[in-house]
Amino acid sequence: MTRERAVVPEAEFRSYYGRPVIKPPIWHEPHMPTYLYLGGMSGVSSMMAVMARLTGHDRLAATARVAAAAGAASGAALLAAELGRPERFLNMLRIFKPTSPMSVGSWILAAQGGLSAAALAGPLNAGPPGGLPHAGGRTGGPGRAPAGVLHGVLRPLGDAALLASGVTGPLTATYTAVLVADTAVPAWHEAYRELPFLFAGSAMAAAGAVSMLGTPRVHAGPARVVAVLGAAVETVAGEVMERRLGFLGEPYRTGRAGRLMRTARALTAGGGLLAAVAGRSRALTVLSGLALTAGSLCTRFGILEAGRASALDPKYTVVPQRRRLRAGAG
Repeated sequence: MTRERAVVPEAEFRSYYGRPVIKPPIWHEPHMPTYLYLGGMSGVSSMMAVMARLTGHDRLAATARVAAAAGAASGAALLAAELGRPERFLNMLRIFKPTSPMSVGSWILAAQGGLSAAALAGPLNAGPPGGLPHAGGRTGGPGRAPAGVLHGVLRPLGDAALLASGVTGPLTATYTAVLVADTAVPAWHEAYRELPFLFAGSAMAAAGAVSMLGTPRVHAGPARVVAVLGAAVETVAGEVMERRLGFLGEPYRTGRAGRLMRTARALTAGGGLLAAVAGRSRALTVLSGLALTAGSLCTRFGILEAGRASALDPKYTVVPQRRRLRAGAG
């Protein structure tokens, strides 16, 4: 028996006058992608500072403390600029809503900013207690006791804040992944499994790069290790995400987002390899740090652009819904 051919072709996908089904996310360049980069870098820098302090790498710890504080402050300023009015960020701190990623994220960011700034009291008061030299070159006198007391108070407070930032650091580095995944944007929502690992790896690569560039090479070994591990995690997570998403991974492979993600992958992989072989070579360290920084930025720009592209094209919203309906009916 021969099988009859369908006379009517399968209907093509159409939406209402080709308009998007959901509203695309609204954000401004370079504010939001750079904020995501700085927040991740700040969070991992805090973790690196804690580990360096506990293992006796005080020079690296000092660099990481400064990077964490600078990243948190700059990121908060960019977020305020993105919101249009700074008081909007303060309004989000009026309540704490555990079921809202935006509310939890606001409190995490505020805690990270305060703790990382307070942690600077450690390196700023790391010198031996005592007064400043007098004109005759001798120390002591009336200024010695107050300076010693100040040193004895501020440094423990700075170290306590640093230890606390070891808790807020990993949350700051990854909460933005939860924030974007908890939306209706197809390319973000369906990537909820891999985005935290992708953001964490990108943040590790960025923080390692900054500490590599800001620390003398003889003390920067642990920073290079963090950078290499971060580059590996980011690369693997990105590949797994795009393969698992299949059809919904198209926005990460096509258009402007695709170009950004391919550039990020090349820069991150190249920077990670250079960090692994740089040793104490200043030239290779600089090249590696710049490549990893640029790669991390491209990743953030690419992810946001892929989300916007998937929201603008209605097929990424409707086709998966139809597939789920057919699978349920079968």
